[in-house]
Amino acid sequence: MGGERTMRGRRPRTAVLAAAALLLTGCAGIAQYYEGTGLHDATAAEAVGSWDGDQQAHLTLHQDGTATVERLDGQDWAYDDGWRLSGTGRWELTDEPAGQRLVLDLTTRTATDTRPDARRSLSTAKAPTEAPTSYRWRFHVKRDRQHRLELFVFIGDPDSGSRHLLTRTPAEPPTAQLPTAR
Repeated sequence: MGGERTMRGRRPRTAVLAAAALLLTGCAGIAQYYEGTGLHDATAAEAVGSWDGDQQAHLTLHQDGTATVERLDGQDWAYDDGWRLSGTGRWELTDEPAGQRLVLDLTTRTATDTRPDARRSLSTAKAPTEAPTSYRWRFHVKRDRQHRLELFVFIGDPDSGSRHLLTRTPAEPPTAQLPTAR
C-alpha cells in the first residue's frame, strides 16, 4: 500500500509537468523556429535609399549609416501595442549564419502615432502601452522575384507568422544587378 501511495503522488506531478511542456511547445511560434532567409549577397549600397511599408510607414537609409524613420510599427508582440515611431537613428547590414539582417536602432524619437487599425482595439484596453523612446528592429533581408531587396519583421503573435514588409520606394530603381543568361 505504501508503494501505491507514492505512485499516486507522482501521477499529478507528472501530469502537471506534461501539460506545462505541451503548453510551452505549443506557444513557440513560427518566428521562434525561423532560421532566416539564407541570403548572403546583399550589400549596404543596395540597402541605401527609401523604403515603404503598410499604412504610410517609411524608412530612409543613408549611406553614412544614419536612418530616418516615419511611422514604423514595433515588431513581434510590440506590434500589438499599436504605437508607431518616427525619428532618427543608425543602421547596419549584418551577416549571420542563417542570413543577413538589417539592424535599425532608433536613437532619437521625434514623434509617435497610433496605427489606424489599432485605435479600435486600444479604445477598449485599460492602459495602452506607451511608445518607447528608443527601439531596435532586426529586419530579415530577402530578394523578390525581380532580385530586388525586401526587408521584413514578424509582427504580433509569433504563432500567426504575420510579417511587416518594407519594399523599395517605387520611384527608386533597384541597385542589384540581375543575373544574366548566357
